[in-house]
Amino acid sequence: MTAETSQTLDRGLKVLKLLADTDHGLTVTELSQKLGVNRTVVYRLLATLEQHALVRRDLGGRARVGLGVLRLGRQVHPLVREAALPALRSLAEDIGATAHLTLVDGADALAVAVVEPSWTDYHVAYRAGFRHPLDRGAAGRAILAARQRPAGEPGYTLTHGELEAGASGAAAPLLGVTGVEGSVGVVMLTDAVPERVGPRVVDAAREVAEALR
Repeated sequence: MTAETSQTLDRGLKVLKLLADTDHGLTVTELSQKLGVNRTVVYRLLATLEQHALVRRDLGGRARVGLGVLRLGRQVHPLVREAALPALRSLAEDIGATAHLTLVDGADALAVAVVEPSWTDYHVAYRAGFRHPLDRGAAGRAILAARQRPAGEPGYTLTHGELEAGASGAAAPLLGVTGVEGSVGVVMLTDAVPERVGPRVVDAAREVAEALR
């Protein structure tokens, strides 16, 4: 902690992070132990966060993330989209295919930014807001594959015909971006993805990740 930072705010943010990392919530005692502070401090932190609907406590007294975080989360997508657009434009123009940034939304993959190439005669129509199960399509499969690989190890996923007949996809996961799980990829009307596309989407995913850090 430096002189310019707030210890109370820092502890409150740590509480939110701890609660976000668990599905079953945490008790005051558990939070006290994890934060290294006494229970009175935790009670005050939780009471303040509850006033802003960022934390809720169930009947058993376990604290969980509150619905107020959804209001904050809705503002994240535009910021992420803006940061990703330069890399997506470059990818779309280079490959001549529709480029997209996809983020995890529950059990789905949600396209939050899409850029179509300007010079092709035809390309796949793909829109921001399109969602599909994580286990279908290159965008979702790339995210699932990254969960199985060692942290930080790059890679890409290729698919064909899983979301649209005749369309192929290539995607690489975003790596090293705290709080953001997603992928960058392209979708094209072809039976086979050209060899250079996989490494190119890995580079684009790296560019987007750097823009988000």
